[in-house]
This record gives sequence, C-alpha cells and structure tokens, in this order.
Amino acid sequence: MMAGAGSATVSGAGTPVAGPAGRDIFAEGLLEFLRPAVQQLDSHVHAVRESQVELREQIDNLATELCRINEDQKVALDLDPYVKKLLNARRRVVLVNNILQNAQERLRRLNHSVAKETARRRAMLDSGVYPPGSPSK
Repeated sequence: MMAGAGSATVSGAGTPVAGPAGRDIFAEGLLEFLRPAVQQLDSHVHAVRESQVELREQIDNLATELCRINEDQKVALDLDPYVKKLLNARRRVVLVNNILQNAQERLRRLNHSVAKETARRRAMLDSGVYPPGSPSK
C-alpha cells in the first residue's frame, strides 16, 4: 500500500517501510499476487494449443477423407471448394497456434526475468549490500 506521494510503503503492522526495502516488499507482494493468474493463464494457453493441434489433425483427416470420397464417387461432386475451406481453416488454426506459442514464450521469459530480479533483490537485502547510488537501510 502506497502512502502519499513518497516511496514509503506500509508493512503488515502498519509501520512505514521507506526506500528500496519498501519497493522490494511491494514488488515481491505484487509478484506473489500475480503469480497464480500468470500460471492459470499459462495453463489455459497450453490447453488451447493442445486443442488446436487436435483440431488441425481433425481438419487434415477430414480433408483427406473428402478427397478420397470425391475420387471414389461415380457422380461428379465438386468437393474442391469445401476442401479449400477446410485447408483455409487449418491455416488459420496454425496461425493462431503460432501467435499463442509466441505469447506463451514471452510470458515465460517475463516470468523468468521477474523471478530472477526478485531473487537478486532478495539476495541484496539479505546481504545488506546495495548498489552505488541507492539509499541504504
């Protein structure tokens, strides 16, 4: 919780914590608050990607079956437009899957960077060493 326009935060006991320690506590709390949502989003994206792979396989099977039916028919049925529509739908599914895959990878890298920075700051706090130019405890 931010107090006023300064950079002081308030601890669980209501005591203001100023400076980098307060920002680190706030950042860590925010990270812990967001972590379940990020993990849930990641699992949902993973589930969508799996279902899209299954959908792509089904579209491929259906397109193959339509081509086989078209070849086996004595009556001239023009199934080519339907096959083209299926292939177009497959292309769109692959495109969306690639977009989801890229977004999931960016999310993974961001999560890794935040965890790395949190660990670095926690180590700095534990050791009592601060980078030059930062306020001390």
